[in-house]
Amino acid sequence: MQNPLDAALSNPWGALRRVVGDPLHPGGYEATERLLDRADVTADTKLLDVGCGAGGALELARNRGASAVGLDRDPAGDGTVAGEVTSLPVRTGHVDVVLSECVVCLADDVDSALAEARRVTGPDGRLALSDVVVEGETPDVPDPMARALCLDGPRDRETLLARIEGAGFAVGEVRDQRDDLLAMRDDVQSAVDYEGLLGLLGERGERILAGIEALEAAVESGEVGYVSLVAEAT
Repeated sequence: MQNPLDAALSNPWGALRRVVGDPLHPGGYEATERLLDRADVTADTKLLDVGCGAGGALELARNRGASAVGLDRDPAGDGTVAGEVTSLPVRTGHVDVVLSECVVCLADDVDSALAEARRVTGPDGRLALSDVVVEGETPDVPDPMARALCLDGPRDRETLLARIEGAGFAVGEVRDQRDDLLAMRDDVQSAVDYEGLLGLLGERGERILAGIEALEAAVESGEVGYVSLVAEAT
């Protein structure tokens, strides 16, 4: 049987969900509402939530009168389908808004995921996206955590924007959501006694704790950040 630490390292998002609940992105549903406002999601908007998770954003969009469908690897609830961000089971040009909150960075092929988002949006479609960005040195955390928390590979802001524009979108205002990220960090810190838990594991625990502390320091300094944007199809 897998021990709790290895289970958490192999599925950091699942472990995080048990600590802070849904949604698993900085700013929570208030940030989602703001992003839906900026993307002009109103009555009759056709919206696809890529990586919809528990479906909270779908409910917010439907409350506005939007026709909202969610896609996830493990779909749950009405109006959700199984699928991958790099191969969306949606007709070309069928969607007004693709919503992606802290999801594109998890794709095995970010460029393919963005190309799929552009394929399914109509001529006046929008991409409403929020995601992790990393500037400077990547914090030294265990590899499974680095992949799950979008800390591996080129994650800087300019690379993200270039990829979005390369997929066929024109990026509008980019908003820094550092305060939301800091608040989420504080929530996790208050819920988990890292030192107590990892102190029982000797050297391995010390290495993991050092990685967590490096990540927290990078969030504090702004080297690890979180941004949101709306980009229009070109």
